[in-house]
Amino acid sequence: MAIKIEMFSDFICPFCYIGFETVRKLKPEFDLEIGWRGFQIHPEWPADGVPAESFRPEMTAEARRAVWTRIQTMAEEVGLTMRPPTLLTNSRAALEAAEFAAEIGKGEAFEERVYSAYFAEGLNIGQAAVVMDLATEVGIARDELTSAFTSNRYAMRIKNNAMIASNRNVDGVPTFFIGEYPLVGAQGMDVMRQILGRYVRRLGAAAQ
Repeated sequence: MAIKIEMFSDFICPFCYIGFETVRKLKPEFDLEIGWRGFQIHPEWPADGVPAESFRPEMTAEARRAVWTRIQTMAEEVGLTMRPPTLLTNSRAALEAAEFAAEIGKGEAFEERVYSAYFAEGLNIGQAAVVMDLATEVGIARDELTSAFTSNRYAMRIKNNAMIASNRNVDGVPTFFIGEYPLVGAQGMDVMRQILGRYVRRLGAAAQ
């Protein structure tokens, strides 16, 4: 029996990238059906980006390094190489494009490419031109994505995701719903495996 997981996430969240890769790696082991819901956490940030040090300016350089040491350690556990972005940018264009990519069966490949572009290559995913280039790399036609952007259909989906998140008391990312059970925050591979294993056993007991 497939396990359905919904993940509310944003491309500018490093823990979302880790959570994304963790469930991808566990997908064949647990026969996961994963639904990605884009949930924008900083709509106020401009598409051109703001310097990373301007966010939470009260943090010392040492504190920032400590946070990223933790993030990089978690990332390495799932085979990712991540670097702290120098620009914090608006994720709206990337989230809308991800909705379109999911609709045509390229959602997971596109999401992986965007995360890597932002956290490994330092690209500014707030710029529509950058998002377009990333989309073409995973086989999405540029003219089709242009039409998707202008349709306003996928912008509405991001708004709908925010409403669904609010109704389900989601106020941060990543948030996973394993069936109807919420799980907040990125988990290590072993921890997530244990959580999924318990869920499978609970389903099995309920079916008896």
